[in-house]
Formats: sequence, C-alpha cells, structure tokens
Amino acid sequence: MQKLKPVMPSLREKKRYLAFEVLSDAKLSSEHIAKAVMQASLQFAGELGTAEMGIIPLTESFTKNKGIIRVSNVGLDRLKASLTLITTIDGHPVSVRSLAVSGNLGKMKKAL
Repeated sequence: MQKLKPVMPSLREKKRYLAFEVLSDAKLSSEHIAKAVMQASLQFAGELGTAEMGIIPLTESFTKNKGIIRVSNVGLDRLKASLTLITTIDGHPVSVRSLAVSGNLGKMKKAL
C-alpha cells in the first residue's frame, strides 16, 4: 500500500486560537461549555458554516470558566458572533466574551 504525501504547508488551512471567558455564578464543566459552543455555532452558521470554521474546543485548557478554541482564520469572526448567542449553559444564565486571539497556542495559554 502506498503512503499518502503530507499536505504542503502552503495548502494547509491556517488556524487561530481564541481565548474566551464564560461569566457565570456557577462553575461549569468543560463538556457543557464545549457543547454550548458547538450548539451556538450550529444555530448561527448552520452545519456547513460550522464545518468550514473547523471549530475544535481544546477541553484540556478549560479552567475556571475560561478556555481556548481552535478555529480556522476565515471562521474567526463567525465564531465570535456565535459566542455572543450563548445565554444559558446547563440551566445557568451566562455571558461569553472573547479575551484574545493568536496563531500560537503557547501565547494563548499565557493569556489565560
């Protein structure tokens, strides 16, 4: 069986990391936050738009209602807009705001 060639760096999708904070009185689990982000994205952009955004919540980075999401650079604005649509998570009223955007995961971890 022949091995596939890796994709050249110039053809790869460029990615960004978005640090965000969930403002809530309750401590929320990372699974509930990640699920709410995906639900809001599906509600705002639909299935095709969400697939084009390439959203990957990095759940291991979620601490104290803060987290990091990996997204393609073309879907960054749509992700920010969909985050504003999140009003409740697990029955608790919340507000989500973005903290920083970077192309480097190390800088994002320092921002949190």
